[in-house]
Amino acid sequence: MQKIAPEITSKQLIDLLEKRSKKEIDFLLVDVREPAEYAMGYIQGVDILKPTSLFRQWAPSFLEETKNKNVIFTCRTGSRSGQIQAIFSHNGHQGAINHIGGIMSYSGQITIPKGDLYEHR
Repeated sequence: MQKIAPEITSKQLIDLLEKRSKKEIDFLLVDVREPAEYAMGYIQGVDILKPTSLFRQWAPSFLEETKNKNVIFTCRTGSRSGQIQAIFSHNGHQGAINHIGGIMSYSGQITIPKGDLYEHR
């Protein structure tokens, strides 16, 4: 596992997504917003939605499943994802990373679901 800093900016996330597309680095990008927020648009490249409201249900198994992986948590502003990153780090997860600024600071591609169609900006 190539180590990434515990906090990254939106610019760094854009660079990491580009590197991942070239298979130069591997990580999971996890959106921790709620389904209604996610439906309004999400960062292109998000691998999975894990709502913060269901944290107690998914966190123990996800922590164990990803303990040897880099996992970047993102949300709206970086607050919820920062809290989750801190909890994962406190519980021994070496690759937990917070996307500071969240989707509000992100200038890369956003996917906006429209029924069965997806629109990119």
